[in-house]
Amino acid sequence: MPGTNARIIVQDRDRHLLRELAVLRVVDRELVKLVAGFGSTTRANARLLPLKDAGLLRRFFLGTTASGRKALYSLSKRGAELVEVPYRGLRRGSDETLVADIFVTHQLRINEILCTAKYRPVPIPDVRFLQWKTFYEPIDPGRSLIPDGYVEFATPLKTLAAFIEVDLGTETKSVWRRKCEAYLAYAISGNFERQFALPQFRTLVIAPSERRLSSLRVATAELTEKIFWLTTFESIAKDGFWSAIWQRPNDHHPQSLIGKLS
Repeated sequence: MPGTNARIIVQDRDRHLLRELAVLRVVDRELVKLVAGFGSTTRANARLLPLKDAGLLRRFFLGTTASGRKALYSLSKRGAELVEVPYRGLRRGSDETLVADIFVTHQLRINEILCTAKYRPVPIPDVRFLQWKTFYEPIDPGRSLIPDGYVEFATPLKTLAAFIEVDLGTETKSVWRRKCEAYLAYAISGNFERQFALPQFRTLVIAPSERRLSSLRVATAELTEKIFWLTTFESIAKDGFWSAIWQRPNDHHPQSLIGKLS
């Protein structure tokens, strides 16, 4: 049911956006359009400004190339209280322009994958999105492994479970190896099955370039040929999440996530 804020009438679509922001933390206009179902930029802008003026959203800006900037939005404490979700606000000033903010850039990239998984149509019959989880502490006791996300899809054969690792090209090879080792240890510990009630998982790695993808794939292959599936943001944008764009540690030939569910 719609509710009344001090300055606007809060609609169901607004509430949905506010709840999703509790998970996404920060979004740009294109992500808002996808999450809230706005068919045009004009309609999205026309709704975002009143929500911001009513104190339900916080706005700041991210510097872009050619001295430009784009507006970003996060959930305010008031917005979180309205829809009864945890408030994990960003410590950024209202209408502040951010430059080289790695956390925000990383979170936006994570959100691209989340929104693709949840809101883009799945072009494969009988495959559907089930859930996404985010983590704020290590998933495995005694290890510092905090995945960027976790997603499940129902398929005709079984549930496809996957952790998400969004790479910006900033981690050294040694850091990446430690992360791979943590995933491998988690896979054999039995803790995943106890926590998620599923027998196995994949780790989907999205890299910023083909060169970085190749580097990660080779580094991963030194440890394992299992678990990891790798691709690039460009491949997802060009061909789609479900296309044959994924590489394995010991096999650079692209394949689909659904082509082989073992």
